[in-house]
Amino acid sequence: GTDRLGRDLFVRKFAGTRVSLAIGLLATGVSLVIGVTYGAVAGYAGGRAEEWMMRAVDALYALPYVFFVIVANVVFDRDPVLVFLSVGAIGWLTMARVVRGEVRRLGHSTYVEAARVAGATPLRILARHVLPNLAGTVVIYATLAVPQMILIESFLSFLGIGVQEPLASLGNLVAGGAADMDTTPWMLLFPAGVLVVLVLSLNMVGDALRDALDPRMS
Repeated sequence: GTDRLGRDLFVRKFAGTRVSLAIGLLATGVSLVIGVTYGAVAGYAGGRAEEWMMRAVDALYALPYVFFVIVANVVFDRDPVLVFLSVGAIGWLTMARVVRGEVRRLGHSTYVEAARVAGATPLRILARHVLPNLAGTVVIYATLAVPQMILIESFLSFLGIGVQEPLASLGNLVAGGAADMDTTPWMLLFPAGVLVVLVLSLNMVGDALRDALDPRMS
């Protein structure tokens, strides 16, 4: 069918899925870069530096991300790329905690101690011995973070502070369908169904990768 403006809903669902998936991948990539770097430095530094860095993470957790996105909308003039880059910039907090814990655990391993005794610099130890052993954890988190970012995008677009018309995303397609659900319920059911299937599929991929890459979590 078509919407009230005569636009093909089938085509717009594909376009909206592409936009939502691209935003999820982009925001996840930003959160991974910041979170892995921050968590690795905090975990390896230890002591008072680690304590202050993690207290900063706790303080950022207290900030409502919706308020942050509203401010980003005002500053960036509703540019969807910049807005969701900012979402990724506050989505790194969990990754930082995960990486910090793994780095602390790996910091006491035999090969790291051997590299430290051999005179390797902290940067070399992190780059050659610690971060490669975090690859499985990072991949698992990334595959589970993408659906979370897509849900955040859909929620924000549904509220009208995310992706704006005429650009389609699953969030604003659901919002448009909700406005006309009394007369054309398929405008709500189909984009909502696509959103559910997409998020469920990505979560299943994440669970499969978790079982394959980290048997301890199986």
